[in-house]
Amino acid sequence: ILTILGNSAVLATAVKRSSLLKSPELLTVNLAVADIGMAICMYPLAIASAWNHAWLGGDASCIYYALMGFLFGVCSMMTLCAMAVIRFLVTNSSKSNSNKITKNTVRVLITFIWLYSLFWAILPLVGWGYYGPEPFGISCTIAWSKFHNSSNGFSFILSMFLLCTVLPALTIVACYLGIAWKVHKAYQEIQNIDRIPNAAKLEKKLTLMAVLISVGFLSSWTPYAAASFWSIFNSSDSLQPIVTLLPCLFAKSSTAYNPFIYYIFSKTFRREIKQLQCCCGWRVHFFSTDSSAENPVSMMWSG
Repeated sequence: ILTILGNSAVLATAVKRSSLLKSPELLTVNLAVADIGMAICMYPLAIASAWNHAWLGGDASCIYYALMGFLFGVCSMMTLCAMAVIRFLVTNSSKSNSNKITKNTVRVLITFIWLYSLFWAILPLVGWGYYGPEPFGISCTIAWSKFHNSSNGFSFILSMFLLCTVLPALTIVACYLGIAWKVHKAYQEIQNIDRIPNAAKLEKKLTLMAVLISVGFLSSWTPYAAASFWSIFNSSDSLQPIVTLLPCLFAKSSTAYNPFIYYIFSKTFRREIKQLQCCCGWRVHFFSTDSSAENPVSMMWSG
């Protein structure tokens, strides 16, 4: 519920100000689409299976659930990676160079992200890698236990781990460390000025918000990654069902974090949320605003 309502609010404000969206802000929209897609396509089946105390639908629904989870998970990871890279380029480039990142460029990037995610998601369907049930029995994912059982499973999990997890995570960390250093140097240059310029304050605020979005995603998936790698090198029976269930639930909660981060850091987004009224169910009211009004999503990228 939090994921659907929160990310729907993000999408509603983006649609309302669509004509004012800057090109990098499309990545924020794409991240919200991936989060809400995961909630709609996966969570109802998992909840129904939990009430049933067993997985529903057999092998077909298990493969569907695992494929959707892999697709949206990789898409979110690669979107965060692209956001970090573009944020780094914008921060370390002059205004004229940063304007070269056009909407068409970002649209092509988003298309590549989805095709890249889909490519990895369908590989187990065509014979490289496997999908299977989680140890606790009411969810499905990559068959981590196949890591040692076959060269097929070994090569797939190793390649997926390097290209879909390690490389994007290292890129995110490197980009935000570079941004932090740039912001630190900027503050050193103006430390003798009594009043810090608003642009510098905004830059620091936007960087912190972007870092929190990435940290929230990575930290929520870390316990699940740890439990998965335990099952790679050890029998999954060595872990209690609750030990494997909680990291999975914590990982799924990552889809609900971002709207709260936007709400805390963006005054404009808070103002737009107040304009979303609840009347006979959820209905979005679009209020007329002048063209000079600030785009709520642009709070992440301006400065």
